[in-house]
Amino acid sequence: MNVKILCLGILHFGDATGYEIRKMTQEGRFGHFIEASYGSIYPALIALEKEGLVVSRKESQAGRPNRKVYSINEAGRATFVAALYNKPRDDVFKSEFLLVMLCAELVSQPYITKLIDDRLNHLDNHIAQMRDVSEDCGHACSQFVLGFGLAIYEAERKYLAEHRQNLETIAKPAALSLEDGAELGNAAE
Repeated sequence: MNVKILCLGILHFGDATGYEIRKMTQEGRFGHFIEASYGSIYPALIALEKEGLVVSRKESQAGRPNRKVYSINEAGRATFVAALYNKPRDDVFKSEFLLVMLCAELVSQPYITKLIDDRLNHLDNHIAQMRDVSEDCGHACSQFVLGFGLAIYEAERKYLAEHRQNLETIAKPAALSLEDGAELGNAAE
């Protein structure tokens, strides 16, 4: 799957500007499928329009430049559906957090505790947001995807809560203060 197919997928659900598509791929429900950088979305939309898979129209805005709104057409919809039949690649999961956990014996226990607490708070917020969205969503396929994501986040949260003590025990007892560790981390960037 590529950015062009992702754009077709987003437009399948409704018309959108390039900015709205970018926002949906960064912060919205389409941010979990493939990486779509700001610099890749507009070239994809231009290519899709040249290929005759989407159309655009200009909409005027009071006191602002016109906005270009994209719509999928029948050829674009057929291309999107055909792409859905391509076998998806394996999911990719990368985590800087897990690298720190892998090397927990090298850093201080207070730092590990703080990272785990921060991660749990992040997960709690994500889970709450997903539950809120889930309650308002009547689309069965979206409900499935939300439920899948919710199950993953809840499993991560449960595992962290149940096993955090293992890493906190392995970590160095306050060898470095959090401030000293932060200074070292900033120097390494």
